[in-house]
Amino acid sequence: MPPGEPEDRDLSPYTGYTRAHWEAAADALLAAVEPYAIEGGALYQLPGGRASSSGGLSDGLEGYARTLLLAAFRRDGGTLERYAEGLAAGTAGIWPRVEDHGQPLVEAASIALALRLTRPLLWDRLDDGVRQRAADWLGDALTAEPWPCNWELFPVTVGGFLQEIGHEPEASRAAIDRGLERVEEWYVGDGWYTDGEIRAFDYYNGWAMHLYPVLHAWLAEDTRLLDLYAGRLSRHLEDYARLFGSDGAPMHQGRSLTYRFATAAPLWLGALTGRTPLSPGETRRLASGALRYFLDRGAVDGRGLLTLGWHGPDEALLQAYSGPASPYWASKGFVGLLLPPDHEVWTAREQPGPTDRADAVTPVAPPNWLLQSTTSDGLVRLHNHGSEDARYDPYYTRLAYSTATEPSAAYDNSVIVGGDPSRTGIEPLGVGEGWAASRHTAGAGAEVTSVVLARGAVEVRAHLVTGAPPGTSVRLTGWSPKPDTRAELLPVLALDDDLTGTMADAPTLFVALARLTREPDPLPLRETVTVEAYPDGELRLRWSAGGPEVRVRLDASGVEVDVRRGAGAGWDG
Repeated sequence: MPPGEPEDRDLSPYTGYTRAHWEAAADALLAAVEPYAIEGGALYQLPGGRASSSGGLSDGLEGYARTLLLAAFRRDGGTLERYAEGLAAGTAGIWPRVEDHGQPLVEAASIALALRLTRPLLWDRLDDGVRQRAADWLGDALTAEPWPCNWELFPVTVGGFLQEIGHEPEASRAAIDRGLERVEEWYVGDGWYTDGEIRAFDYYNGWAMHLYPVLHAWLAEDTRLLDLYAGRLSRHLEDYARLFGSDGAPMHQGRSLTYRFATAAPLWLGALTGRTPLSPGETRRLASGALRYFLDRGAVDGRGLLTLGWHGPDEALLQAYSGPASPYWASKGFVGLLLPPDHEVWTAREQPGPTDRADAVTPVAPPNWLLQSTTSDGLVRLHNHGSEDARYDPYYTRLAYSTATEPSAAYDNSVIVGGDPSRTGIEPLGVGEGWAASRHTAGAGAEVTSVVLARGAVEVRAHLVTGAPPGTSVRLTGWSPKPDTRAELLPVLALDDDLTGTMADAPTLFVALARLTREPDPLPLRETVTVEAYPDGELRLRWSAGGPEVRVRLDASGVEVDVRRGAGAGWDG
């Protein structure tokens, strides 16, 4: 908890946090990095013994830019004065140039956004020489070629600021139009973007693909663009709000997870623009839950610095571009401080989030995900049947993720064919009421057609394996639990007690029951559902306690699921 701030359980019954806690957390983070400023404040060389692939100079710029963004959301004049001195020093020749595909392009966007947000407090108080140097340095971002992903939005963000101050207006306009047009190609509907041409779905949807266009439209007071981008954000939040456990934990999936409570950014952004399906109390409950989750679990070390990791330091989830200051993109989570203290998002009583209210199994069509949450233990599970980014396995290619577990080196939630756990070429086959399906290429040249069916905390996992020689081993793995969770995986069809089977002379169907829960004494797993196998790859499920009956057919053409409810539901034969 931020120092010196008592809980307020009347206003915030779920988290205890108020605006004062957010302000105190921001102040503590900004104070902690100040001793690491060098070169007149132009660089923040944070400790850690690890340099990113861009090198130490770029890492120092990253430290300046990302903490400046936090100072911009905090809008404290004294702190911003410190960054004004760094801006003068950095643009006098210390900062590396913004060039094609270079990390300084990313940091230029944070600097430009911060200057735009705080123009009366910072930019307008600089002398003409510093302003000219800064505009010239930022101007290289207008023509620098970004990587074809969320990077396309960095020239947009720089262009928005430079256009506002009248610097190279035509080039700025061109950069804005070009970036927005490129990103438009990756919008797949219902509030979701892919992060580039590949089917990569993760938190970059919220803290990049939505954040930059929406803030640009909001700051430009462009009603047409705001209707477009904030409308998409609102739809995205319908699904996004379901990715948080009741303890505040975001879903442990995708890359750049060390940005941690940057996951709160799209929640605040919806409130900032008034385009959100969430009530003010629900917005703050989810955002404050995420902040508290990390602060209570060691995200900040004894020096007050954000570490490279999830809770504490954890190199397993880092990428080559992760440097000592990278975690400070968590600054984006403080965008809510742009809302005044008397805004209802700060004054309303916290209200329950989706995971608090009721058990749910929710299909999310664009990424072909199935979200499964349970109120009894506050867990959310994500069944991944459509997102893939081979560069960052295992955070994209596993069959399932949750708010309480992380991918393991032992290939949890996988189908291992012939000793090979590969899952590439993931092809979505659809989602629906209580199910999601996909096909992927596995080891030994095999193909695996998979379907998961979920109810409560229980899962039925079925995998039809084709193309592997007879006798090839097939092994299923399940959840890799933490000490406070319980994971089960039980064989149903074509598997022994070790969850291993062998290929027959024809395509072979393997079926198991799975469960991840924090309940201390759940109903025995085999009593939760009955699964019967029929010829030609057909399964029939009967969920207990009045649940629906489901017929599933897997074959070379795909997966067909039929759900029937009510008395007399079922099929003849």
